Amino acid sequence: MISLVELVDAEGTPVGSATVEKAHQAPGLRHRAFSVFVRDQSGRVLLQQRAAVKTRFPLRWGNTCCGHPAPGEALEVAAARRLFEELGIQGVPLTELGVYSYYAEDPTTGRIEYEYDHVLVGEVSADLAVLPDPDEVADVRWISLDDLRAALADDPRSYAPWLVGVTAVLASSSLPSPSLPSLSLPSPSAPVRSAPLPSPPSPSPPSRSAPSRSAPSPSPPSSDGAERSGGG
Repeated sequence: MISLVELVDAEGTPVGSATVEKAHQAPGLRHRAFSVFVRDQSGRVLLQQRAAVKTRFPLRWGNTCCGHPAPGEALEVAAARRLFEELGIQGVPLTELGVYSYYAEDPTTGRIEYEYDHVLVGEVSADLAVLPDPDEVADVRWISLDDLRAALADDPRSYAPWLVGVTAVLASSSLPSPSLPSLSLPSPSAPVRSAPLPSPPSPSPPSRSAPSRSAPSPSPPSSDGAERSGGG
């Protein structure tokens, strides 16, 4: 089945649709997306390491999950679906915090992210069960916002390029963290709108990088148009 994304203008107004593959080919087509954080009672957020087979920024660490609503689909519906598909998380109410617009080229695959990205947060208990789909997620970890911002400054190449912006939206939100009693977890680790985007740069030849933990090295993306609508 061919997945479509909703094309938008600089203000987020729908202007058409395109396939996921077409929207992410250079020079890129601006389209609606979402980035979800789940946050526990102590204020930590759940990060995921993107699977090696992702066509955009494989093996980079990102927020809890990302994706694209289908044209006309409600953000909360699409985001809840991706939370379940990628991480087995369900039944978490989501609140939209703002929008982060960005443009980024993946140096490994040459694919483009040109996103009008809605940032959402869901509050969860510390004993949340997480069941990552290995086709989507290589690893997960919990981290405080202060530690995340320090990590982003110290080693930005390990993180998806949108993570700085969506973290800033979360941090600047007036929505407080839940003040519930903190439970113990195994240790591993308002609205904002961006400035107008510059015209997309001319695509440059992709370079190759070499990541990974236990996941296989990323293979070149297929050109058969079978990209999925989720995954940022």
